[in-house]
Amino acid sequence: MLAETICSAVSAAGLGIAVVTAYRRRFLAAARITAYSLVPIGLVLTGVVEWLTGIVFNPTVWIGFALLGLAWLILFTTRAVERRSPGSSGKPAKKAKAGASPEAVAPAASQPSLGTAGPTTPRRDQPPAAPADDFSDIEAILKKHGI
Repeated sequence: MLAETICSAVSAAGLGIAVVTAYRRRFLAAARITAYSLVPIGLVLTGVVEWLTGIVFNPTVWIGFALLGLAWLILFTTRAVERRSPGSSGKPAKKAKAGASPEAVAPAASQPSLGTAGPTTPRRDQPPAAPADDFSDIEAILKKHGI
């Protein structure tokens, strides 16, 4: 009952503003205001307002919305967890391409990083790595740039 009264008052006020706007010879704006003013009273007459107030003040409806929100939260949480741990979803983790070389798959195993002196155990087919204090290549780069 209160919602219908408020909607009727809003429509009446909007129509009053539309009349004042038309009096000022702004007919296009007055027509637009009239259209917006008729919407609340149209909602009252069609029963939409009564339906909405029945939803808002019904605790069973709010429990339903809460359960839907909980279901949504559980679904998206499980998806986020599944993305972070690829092995736990039952699907195999992404494997390297079959044609890829061992260096492309595991570069750290075959080449030392910049901060290390070399692999801990030298390979039989390669000579031992140069000592860590050999900076001849760095000196060549610095001389090339004039430093």
